[in-house]
Amino acid sequence: MSDTATLSSALAQPEDLAQPVDIRRQDGILTITINDPATRNAMGTALFTDGKAALEAAATDDGIGAVILTGAGDTFCSGGDLRMLGGLKTQPDSVLEQAFDGFHGFIQALRAVPVPVIAAVEGNAAGAGFSMAVACDLLIAAEDAKFSMAYIKVGLNPDGGASAFLSRGLPHQLVAEILFSGEAIEASRLHQLGVVNRLVPAGAALPTARALAARLAQGPRHALGRCKTLVEQARQNTLPQQLDLEARLFGAAIRDAESTEGMCAFMEKRVPRFR
Repeated sequence: MSDTATLSSALAQPEDLAQPVDIRRQDGILTITINDPATRNAMGTALFTDGKAALEAAATDDGIGAVILTGAGDTFCSGGDLRMLGGLKTQPDSVLEQAFDGFHGFIQALRAVPVPVIAAVEGNAAGAGFSMAVACDLLIAAEDAKFSMAYIKVGLNPDGGASAFLSRGLPHQLVAEILFSGEAIEASRLHQLGVVNRLVPAGAALPTARALAARLAQGPRHALGRCKTLVEQARQNTLPQQLDLEARLFGAAIRDAESTEGMCAFMEKRVPRFR
């Protein structure tokens, strides 16, 4: 039996656990919705395959100006399905590596798509759900939302880049506490810490994300992509390296039709038409 077939078998115990994902494109916005409220939107292989494919297509589609990642109903994502994970226990390392390639490939696609990615979080974002939320460029959360690195409660460690994303913005001791305890953190606390960009009333996360995405999608796509690159590289670059990157990207921007339109609109005292 091939590793692919073995993985499919492992991920389908005791029943087919590949969770549906709703992918829609409208008005320049790509919305990826984890759509299985019956399991509190537990992750499944459809997210890794269909979601990643949609992000990769959006990366080269000038018609897409923003991405929203959300969950159907009143939960963002409850993380990995324990029955699915249990099915991996007796599988060879190659199968486990393939499973990680799927999830981590999706995370990398979120980071690589050259437009803003917005997480719209209602209810719980647990385990891998927390990882996906903080992998996004912007995070909008309902006031009653809760986030938890629940891996430790079942004897596991985080994946999906959570340890990296949290460590880039929070003190070492705080990240350690979040990972060690697995306890739920109120969205209001993460808002105070700067992890959540906007705190909104319950039920308003997705509408707020859509309004923000609509505004961003009307903006200069290439310039937004360059800003995303600068933010990403600033975490590892020295100051001279970052200054050089800024200069090179500025050189590309000044020759781009977007800056021509933007500067003309400014001089003519009108709203720029980037799209």
